[in-house]
Amino acid sequence: MGYHSITPFGRTEKSVRTALEQRSPPNLSPCQLDKWQILRDLTESRTSFGLSDRDITVLQALLSCHPDTRLDASGSLIVHPSNETICTRANGMPCSTMRRHLAKLISEGFLIRRDSPNGKRYTRRIAGTKIAFGFDLSPMLHRAAEIAQAAESCRTEAVKRATLRQTISLLRRDLLALLDLAKLDHHDSLKLGQMADLAAATTKAMRRKLDADTLSRIEAALREAVDTMTRFVGYETMKPSSNDARNEQHQQNSNKESQDSESAQIPAATTELVNDNSKHHEYTVTEKALPTLPPLRLVLGTCTEIAIFDPEPIADWSDLVRAADKVRPMSGISEAVWHEAKSVLGIEQAATAFCAMLQRFSEIRNPGGYLRSLVARARQGTFSPMRMVMALQPKTT
Repeated sequence: MGYHSITPFGRTEKSVRTALEQRSPPNLSPCQLDKWQILRDLTESRTSFGLSDRDITVLQALLSCHPDTRLDASGSLIVHPSNETICTRANGMPCSTMRRHLAKLISEGFLIRRDSPNGKRYTRRIAGTKIAFGFDLSPMLHRAAEIAQAAESCRTEAVKRATLRQTISLLRRDLLALLDLAKLDHHDSLKLGQMADLAAATTKAMRRKLDADTLSRIEAALREAVDTMTRFVGYETMKPSSNDARNEQHQQNSNKESQDSESAQIPAATTELVNDNSKHHEYTVTEKALPTLPPLRLVLGTCTEIAIFDPEPIADWSDLVRAADKVRPMSGISEAVWHEAKSVLGIEQAATAFCAMLQRFSEIRNPGGYLRSLVARARQGTFSPMRMVMALQPKTT
């Protein structure tokens, strides 16, 4: 019994068109759904529907006026609170502001006005039948699937953005570390300035809320920058092999290592596996000369930090190697990296490099990575412990 008017009170052209566009379709009624779950989904996807948080606040106030937790299309979904009640439940929102957001919800199709002949909101019973005039919540029920799908898309997008931001943060940290490493190696290039500008621009951009496409472009630029800087500082990533290391590289030392004599500077030998025409495998040993070793007095006079960490007297190279072996675990350099450094550089050269690193330890963010980069440069024949020590000498004018 009763009649729901098509046109709202006031009968403006815009309001009539909106009301006609939002008439409920004559399809089957949807099942009962939790009104608060629909509201939570709409809160997550509100930007997809052009709604603000204040719009959601007004909608929440209207939903709280519905007595049941679940919305049921077979029952009445019309609520008829006064403006004062809506403003109170919207955390004291001004009435003019509330009406503006209420109009936005109606225009976006989340509410339908069911106006009485005089435009008032009320309910009455006629012959046992309840007739209500106010705001119809049925669009929330009919659009629940659409709202849930939009919320899922927003959650997926949020996870993607969070992952990209995390990746960008890690790439930026690596880029800054590589820039510091290049500066420690006294590289001076226009490329370093460009990379520093990229890192600074990334820091500034990440203060804003960026979309996934912008974040993807920043990530691609940082990946390229990190790869470029990795090649620039001469760091080579050691890729593990499925074969045993003995089958790839054989190191031969004709004399026994001794830390008690200057004759311990025996160059490491590298071998190559050669196939001859008789199908025999033979090992050809090629010796590489180690870099020039600076005088011990120069090392101790320039790198004074080693004496602070190890107060025992250092009289010869064996004492310096012993001190480096003792202090090395405190620096965060792993045993594997230290063993590789001594194998490639030689024990005295490795101890010299460690003493020079210890002298500028506060400027080195990743000691293990820095020492590994020195090893990589030594493999290429570009590492000089003499140059490294002399760089620590105070500059005179």
